[in-house]
Amino acid sequence: MTTAQRSGSSIPLLGVEEEFLVVDAERGEVMPAAATVVDLARPALGGRVGGEITELQIETRTDPCHAVADIDAQLVEARAALQAAAGRAGLRVIATGSPVRGRAVPPPITKGPRQDRGNATYRGLHDDLAICAVHVHVEQPDRDRAVLVGNHLRPHLPVLLALTANSPYWRERDTGYASWRSLTWQRWPVAGPPPYLTSAQQYDAHIDLLLDAGALVDSGTIFWDLRLSAHHPTLEVRVADMPITAAESAGFAALVRALAMVATAAVDRGDEGPRTDPDLMRLAYWRAARDGMGGHGVEVGTGLLLPAGVLAARLVELARPALEETGDGPRIARWLAGLAADGDGATRQRAAAAARGRLTDVVAALVTATAPDVPDGQESTLA
Repeated sequence: MTTAQRSGSSIPLLGVEEEFLVVDAERGEVMPAAATVVDLARPALGGRVGGEITELQIETRTDPCHAVADIDAQLVEARAALQAAAGRAGLRVIATGSPVRGRAVPPPITKGPRQDRGNATYRGLHDDLAICAVHVHVEQPDRDRAVLVGNHLRPHLPVLLALTANSPYWRERDTGYASWRSLTWQRWPVAGPPPYLTSAQQYDAHIDLLLDAGALVDSGTIFWDLRLSAHHPTLEVRVADMPITAAESAGFAALVRALAMVATAAVDRGDEGPRTDPDLMRLAYWRAARDGMGGHGVEVGTGLLLPAGVLAARLVELARPALEETGDGPRIARWLAGLAADGDGATRQRAAAAARGRLTDVVAALVTATAPDVPDGQESTLA
């Protein structure tokens, strides 16, 4: 989303990036073949598809849209194109926050000077980079406003994580967590929730401090769960695991935008956002990562332990004025109803494993759910 694409509408433009893992069609093991699939998918998707930091991952991007229905359609299209391209190479792609099977540690890092600097800077931390997320970009009128809107979104990050928890497996074992991906990020010096900041100048000064300390390769390696985009006039929310279905990614994006709109109204009233207790925030992150939507979470403002469903319902209620304006309320209701009926992504992955005790069944279920409309002849052969 370039500066020229700012809409001027009261409903901000929205963009979504999804990350996928490439797997073998028979064994379901992660494969370092992302470049092959990207090349095969590019005729269909053009600049909306590309590689990632490891050779196991692929990223797709939507164009900026006002309507979440348009975002949803682009996500469905990209997933089908990716799955069809992977099938032509005897591969598959899966939507999950972490690998289920295969050698993912250490992952094969893509080649280049920037990657070399990253290897020199982060060293063994790069062993955990085979993880996938969904990133949501919400249009902002200026960077100062974006920083303050981010302050309002910070306390909601643990609940947003719980809603999208979809990474229970690591090194072919069940970690006991709903979002193992989010825990791996906590080791990095530039990940997790951002600090409380009150201006773009202060934000930039903090980035300079991190650069001077050698904690960043460049300004693009800020991995905070909430950050100003380095290339677009947006606030980027990065806390979520990669959802299994396109509908879930679209629902998550709709909720994030609505929360940002509510936050913008508060900023316009002179509210710079609540200051959260760092220990409570860390505790809330951990509990969200462990339980997902299947247990309890910590209310950041009070420290109270509450059912995850209650925290999610409160978040949606907070967003309701904006959801009424955008018309996305029914979409959010369908998403939450699905989570209540079938569980979060981690729960569904475990259910797939439970029937026969086979992780290949988990991968097969992910292949099907990632792109259910994949063209004939590209169905998974995992069994």
